[in-house]
Formats: sequence, structure tokens, C-alpha cells
Amino acid sequence: MGRPRIHDEALRERLLDLAAAAVAVDGPFGLSVRSLARSAGTSTAAVYTLFGGMSGLLDQLYARAFDRLGAGQRAVVASDDPVADIVALCRAYRETALEAPNAYRMMFGNYATVDNLPPAVAERAALTFEPLVEAVGRAVDAGRFPSTPDANAIATALWANVHGLVSVELGAFRPPAASDPAQFFDMASRRAVYAWSDPPDSGPHRPS
Repeated sequence: MGRPRIHDEALRERLLDLAAAAVAVDGPFGLSVRSLARSAGTSTAAVYTLFGGMSGLLDQLYARAFDRLGAGQRAVVASDDPVADIVALCRAYRETALEAPNAYRMMFGNYATVDNLPPAVAERAALTFEPLVEAVGRAVDAGRFPSTPDANAIATALWANVHGLVSVELGAFRPPAASDPAQFFDMASRRAVYAWSDPPDSGPHRPS
């Protein structure tokens, strides 16, 4: 009979969850193998066995966070209305952030820059942006969005708007008098998207 697997997938995920929570508060340099193992109720050997040490754990932590965000974006199926697809991508972005707020805060903290992330992780981070750029490109090709600036610039402007709305909500900075968070996000993000699209009196593609 084989020896039971102590350092299994469940422990790996628990360590990653605890590390994400710690990094979101104190940054990646506020985390140690010893403190993480103690929080998980395991030994420091588990961290080394599963990740090869703190550096490997952080790499996997950031990779998992960006993979989750990218999966949420790719789950939005393209339709024959690229502008509606962009609105759906905005909603999916918020949903992913609310499902894993620690991962979201960690991804967009001071550490997660192209210079600090390993190339493989930085590449996975860049992939999260592709669904939005592709949808904006389809909107440009369909004559719904202007051709200048280019799709990357428009997508960046839209992302910045959505990122700001999500960050305000997660940080509890939204004024108490504001409407329901989901309603407010939907209104604000749709306005930002349709500002690049048809004028209000241009036809059937107006925002509802």
C-alpha cells in the first residue's frame, strides 16, 4: 500500500489562496515560507515540495490570477454585435474580480509589472487583454468604432474605465448615495463603451 499524499492538490490550492490574501495586503515581499506554512497548518517543506520555494509560489500565484481573468474574458462568446460583446466583456471582468478579489488586487498591485514578472507569466498577463482588443477590432471593421486611434488604444481606454470602476467597488470607495453596485457599473461601463460608438440618435444600436 502506497504512502498517502500529504502535499496534494488541495494543499497546493489552499497555500495559493492564503498567499493571495497575504500579498493583497502586504505585497509579495511581506510573505514568508514560514508564515504561509503556519497559516495553512502545514510544514515549510510543503511549500518547497509543491513550489520549489517562495519565488516559485509567487510565479504560480500570479499565473493563476491572470489565467482566471483571461478565462473569464474568453468565456464571452462573440456575436454579430461587437459593441454588445464589449459590454459583455466589461461585465465578465467585474464578475471575475468580485469572485477573487485578492487575486485582482494582487494582479494590479505595484509588483505585477512587465519588469518584475517572469516572461512566461507576463505573456499570460498580456493574453487577458486580447479578447477586448479583438472585439474592438471587430467594432472598427464594422464601422461601429472609429479607425483612429487604433484598436489597442481604444481597448486600453475602455479597460482603464472598467478597472477604475472595479477598483472603486472593491475598495469600498463608492459613495453611499450611489445606486446598487451592479447597476452603477452597468450604467457607467455601457456609457463608456457606447461613447466610442453610434451617436444617441443614430439607429438601433443605442444603449438601452
